[in-house]
Amino acid sequence: MLDYESGVQRRCFIVSEMTATQQASQLQAARQFAIESARLAANTRCTNVVVLDVSGVSPVTDFLVLATGTSPRQMKTVCDDLEEMAEGRNERPLSRVGDDSSSWTCIDFVDVVVHVFSADARGYYNLDGLWGDAAKVEWQEGQQTGEAAARE
Repeated sequence: MLDYESGVQRRCFIVSEMTATQQASQLQAARQFAIESARLAANTRCTNVVVLDVSGVSPVTDFLVLATGTSPRQMKTVCDDLEEMAEGRNERPLSRVGDDSSSWTCIDFVDVVVHVFSADARGYYNLDGLWGDAAKVEWQEGQQTGEAAARE
């Protein structure tokens, strides 16, 4: 298992060796993976699912997926399902922590980091507010931004 610092070093090395086209392609693939992760979480009874694009504000990852689970068992199931979905795309998590906790589980896929919280932990840690400078990514089918809806 890689530790956090070696994961950051790996990410920095990989990104520095890429062309601009490759970086854009990787960013798009990460965005799609984050959207699919959000949809899976929502389809497995998570609430308040948010995808944040932190590529411009974080040197460590490109997207955060934040979700609120309904129970420790459901949270573990969602995380297991996310890892299974990732395997189908030849993605492997750098790390997964929190399964022994009933309040927060985090899976680090390097370009996408998924956080599944209990309702209390979501409010306490307030990652939505901490990453307030990040742009929200529209992930629901047919979802529109406020500007797009106002134009119609």
